[in-house]
Amino acid sequence: MEPCLRKRYVVREDRISSLPEPLILQILSLLPTKLVIATSVLSKRWRSVWKKVPILRFESKGNIQKFAENVSMSLLSHKSPVLETLHLKVNDRCEDVYIGIWAGIAVTRHVRELELDLGYLCGNPVRFPSCLLCFDTLETLKLKHYILLDIPSMVSLKSLRTLHLHSVVYKDSESVRNLFASCLNLEHLVVQRGFHYNDGVRFVIESPSLKTLLVSGGETYGKQNGGYVINVPSLQHLTIQMLKGYEYCLIENAPELVDANIINVSHTTNETIMGSLKSAKRLSLDLSPLQIAYPTGMVFHQLVSLEMYTHKVAWWNLLALMLDSSPKLQVLKLIDRSSHQPKLVSDKKDMPPGKWNQPENVPECLSSHLETFVWTRPDWIREEEKEVARYILSNAQQLKKATFIIDPIEPKRLFRLAKRREMLNELPAVIMASKSCNLVVESE
Repeated sequence: MEPCLRKRYVVREDRISSLPEPLILQILSLLPTKLVIATSVLSKRWRSVWKKVPILRFESKGNIQKFAENVSMSLLSHKSPVLETLHLKVNDRCEDVYIGIWAGIAVTRHVRELELDLGYLCGNPVRFPSCLLCFDTLETLKLKHYILLDIPSMVSLKSLRTLHLHSVVYKDSESVRNLFASCLNLEHLVVQRGFHYNDGVRFVIESPSLKTLLVSGGETYGKQNGGYVINVPSLQHLTIQMLKGYEYCLIENAPELVDANIINVSHTTNETIMGSLKSAKRLSLDLSPLQIAYPTGMVFHQLVSLEMYTHKVAWWNLLALMLDSSPKLQVLKLIDRSSHQPKLVSDKKDMPPGKWNQPENVPECLSSHLETFVWTRPDWIREEEKEVARYILSNAQQLKKATFIIDPIEPKRLFRLAKRREMLNELPAVIMASKSCNLVVESE
């Protein structure tokens, strides 16, 4: 047989096996655990490698009993000194006993991050055993969807730094209070309410160590019973969104606040949301002054950067209040999101004509501090928006740069094109208070 016709054998070198074991474990940690376990058939050496991988991720896809057995056996076979991360995503109806078994084994494996996501939303919520909320090593806990927390007394979560609660069901207000009171070193908290569960629960968040907090009201309609009481003296970063119709949101103590984002907070019956933000250095506000109370005489002494969205009714009145009460403001950003969201386009089109009620006296921030003004997607069809632009340019004495970022307009929308061209011609003619201001118009 001619050499060229002979069958050639190629020896494939196993380069992965020659890598240091810590690097192999790091690579395997990036893969789904089902694939990691499959590597045990590669060779004798690989038979036990998966048992040392510090990150385990499981997801059910039918046959919950088989899934539960596989997860339990995998956890019992795990040999790593510390289980860094355990993620469990269960898409099928799951019994309480399975949660207890998995969490119990995780405790013995010194788990540091536990995420439990139940995607099956029928029937009664699955109870998380409160007796297992005593993880000495647990640093991160994420509970998602249809999990019931019944915590009649204090538990021990002394190492917990991060807690996420997404659409979790709470037995009562006492369970909420006991949970947060047990997290003595908590630094990051996300609370997202879901559907109509626990509308009457009084949500008390008291934490001396908490630094970041995100509260979302979830899908609720009409007037809600209950509300929030937040007492977090070390808080630095705050986001509150979708709180519609709750009886109250009391932020009692946040003297260290650095930045806050307030989004769609409407019909809350007290003034403490805005009043609690007075120590913030940066604010982002997406709300209408018609739907929230604004405390009389409040001053934002530390505020240097303000971002406001301009698609809500009478937003310009809130802007006037903020300019008047922010003497050290240096950066002002106005953003219109309506052009990117059809519903907001419709809402803004139906918004009645408004009038820009400028402050009686030029605010101190305009006369002494404002240096940067950015307006993204201004709607220059509305006269009040033109007036706002003219007012700021003609009164901001220290302004260094004013930028208008405009979005594309289809050629067939002749009316909008004409209005934009009209305003672009007017801007250079505005007598600006700052002689050194750089006026910029750019496209997205």
